[in-house]
Amino acid sequence: MDDAHFQEFLKTVKPMGDRVLVEAEEEKTETSFGLVLPDSASKDRPQKGRVLAVGEGKRGKNGERIPMTVKVGDMVLYSKYGPTEVKVAGREVLFLEEASVLAVIGE
Repeated sequence: MDDAHFQEFLKTVKPMGDRVLVEAEEEKTETSFGLVLPDSASKDRPQKGRVLAVGEGKRGKNGERIPMTVKVGDMVLYSKYGPTEVKVAGREVLFLEEASVLAVIGE
């Protein structure tokens, strides 16, 4: 499917509770000075990605909604074992709990 279908999906998806929808950033295969890295150089899954959608936040013990601290557009580092991978419109996205987000980072 094309990017238009993916954008339509993003308009209709709302993660539940304190879940975050993230698109992983591809690892660079070339260094800043032009050296091309082999596929075997990075065997781990990416742990950095852009937030595409966020839930409303989880509920505290008293029933009040705890607001999310991440927002759409944030670049985040996340735990490698926290996300659930889903393929949508030919692209892989990740659902993870906000607790799996380790940091919001600048670009």
